[in-house]
Amino acid sequence: MAWKSPQPDIEACIDVHGNGCVVTRQRDGITDRTVSERGTIWLSPPDVQECLIDLSEPAPAVLHLYLSPSLFSPENLGEGLAQSAMAALRLEGGFLDPLVAEIAYALTSELTRETSAGGLLAETLVSSLVARLVQNHLGKPSPDFRALSRREGLDRRRLARVLEYIEANLEGELSVCRLASVACLSQFHFARAFKAAIGRSPHRYVSAKRLERAKELLGEREQPLADIALRLRFSCQANFTRSFRQATGQTPAQYRRGFVI
Repeated sequence: MAWKSPQPDIEACIDVHGNGCVVTRQRDGITDRTVSERGTIWLSPPDVQECLIDLSEPAPAVLHLYLSPSLFSPENLGEGLAQSAMAALRLEGGFLDPLVAEIAYALTSELTRETSAGGLLAETLVSSLVARLVQNHLGKPSPDFRALSRREGLDRRRLARVLEYIEANLEGELSVCRLASVACLSQFHFARAFKAAIGRSPHRYVSAKRLERAKELLGEREQPLADIALRLRFSCQANFTRSFRQATGQTPAQYRRGFVI
């Protein structure tokens, strides 16, 4: 496979299956040859001019992530690290990073079996991935960045604003970007500050609140199950049923039948 059209995003490719195929990449005069295993990662900065990829045999599953330069902005990472982040990212081939690999596996799982708060999960994971890539390429965070990590938190007032916003928008499109804006934090720090304050990540908290709302709607016995699933941002009734059963041990229909008529 060969192409010459530069792409504007940072590309991260992660082998999420692994079968021992030999992957040869030639980009901008650099050749990399790797025996791919599960968790092998390739990283390409923006504006790579030429690329040739050769596989000794088909790779069963490789996740391609295209990371916009905006993800490396101060609004996402905080002020301490973002200014030089993009310049430091470089072409890398065939390396292993357990944290990046676990993020890729989680994203792949969400793509395969969507949940009601999958968008929040994906945003949180990608934010962590970006921070990890920056950390790996720049070494240890600067003192300013560490101080910012300690300083940025959710006090009672800001936490209350965020929780009120979530409650008011359970049936709407909730995003880490919007919640971080409500809290007046960068996206990267918001996810960590929220978990420190609540004990759960944003997507787990929203998932739990949406399941609580689902129980209320099921008790009203008026709406079809498919309508409830869509109202609460599940992609389909089957995903709603699976998530509800995992949380309660019952399907939505069984839960509804448990109410006294």
